Amino acid sequence: MGSSHKTTFVKDQLDFLEKSGLYRRLRTVVARGSTANVDGKEVINLCSNDYLGLSQNKRVIEKTITALSEEVSQCGSRLIAGNHPKIIELEGLLAYHRRTESALLYPTGYTANLGIVTTIADKNSTIFSDELNHASIVDACRLSGATIVVFRHNDTAHLQELMRCGRGRKIVITEGIFSMDGDMGKLSEIKSIADHHDAITIIDDAHGDFIFGPTFSGMPSRMGVNFDIHVSSMSKALGCFGGYVATTFPIRELLINTSRQFIYTSALPDHLCSAAITAIPIAKSGYLQKRLQWNILYFSEAIKRLGFKVGNSTSQIIPILVGKEVQALELSKELLEEGVFAQAIRYPTVKKGHARLRISLNAMHRQEHLDSALAAFEKAGKKIGIL
Repeated sequence: MGSSHKTTFVKDQLDFLEKSGLYRRLRTVVARGSTANVDGKEVINLCSNDYLGLSQNKRVIEKTITALSEEVSQCGSRLIAGNHPKIIELEGLLAYHRRTESALLYPTGYTANLGIVTTIADKNSTIFSDELNHASIVDACRLSGATIVVFRHNDTAHLQELMRCGRGRKIVITEGIFSMDGDMGKLSEIKSIADHHDAITIIDDAHGDFIFGPTFSGMPSRMGVNFDIHVSSMSKALGCFGGYVATTFPIRELLINTSRQFIYTSALPDHLCSAAITAIPIAKSGYLQKRLQWNILYFSEAIKRLGFKVGNSTSQIIPILVGKEVQALELSKELLEEGVFAQAIRYPTVKKGHARLRISLNAMHRQEHLDSALAAFEKAGKKIGIL
């Protein structure tokens, strides 16, 4: 047996995380749209990204089961033996949905961001990235080897100033809906500045896709702008699984030929493709988005009236700003005691001292769910002294 002194740093680091209010524990969660079973307790679920409740849709489930009865997985990469016809069908639907020439599936939205950024950027490139971009974008920028220039969140004047410098190929990357603040990217202004500097534009629209826009095609569609490259996830509003890049034919071909995240991984199982193919027309019908928008307006106004500090969100992601990490954990714990599941979000996901509870509303929440959650927030907030 090896000497234990070599790994004493592990316990030291865990102790530090515990004392700082940054320790994370896995809970056992069975999510059912508006509700969940958390560590054996039935609660109202305010944590799910299943914004339209399509993971619970009977038609989607039935189609998935039918496809799954044939095989579990293709057990191969796309370039070897995994390129199932359902993958090609789904990519066509996603390209049409995003109004691009083509689309390419990845196993997750995380790998999609890694794939496109590390393919488009290299050591001779400069990437201009919003300071609140998702961790997958941050990691992708670092892996690319490019020079990374971070502009202040949604500060287009700062972006304009920074873009006067930079060498080689210029790339601007932002989000449609920011995952921890729920606010919208200033896409029109960002696109205009990027075009002026002949920069490639990339948008991660995981949280706006299938929710916003005239045909629910996402935030660029809503704001009437065209980005060069779209990245999104099928595990949010579609209620399914996987990620994708929607872009031009040549960029898709470059990804197929050079993206390590595409080449050296197994293809998305065809039953998951069947699920997404079935979910797309349901999501595009629009009736679920109307229910979601009502929930957003109702909950947002009520939580503000209670006296909680809420960010500038106008989306289904509503941050309840607390500040101190330990206090955010305490609020989350008290809410769970009251039957509401709302996780504390802390550093490094957000800056130190900016801890919050990230509320995710979905179309399956009924008014009684929201009223019960609001009552729990009021009681817990008063108990821990933030109201």
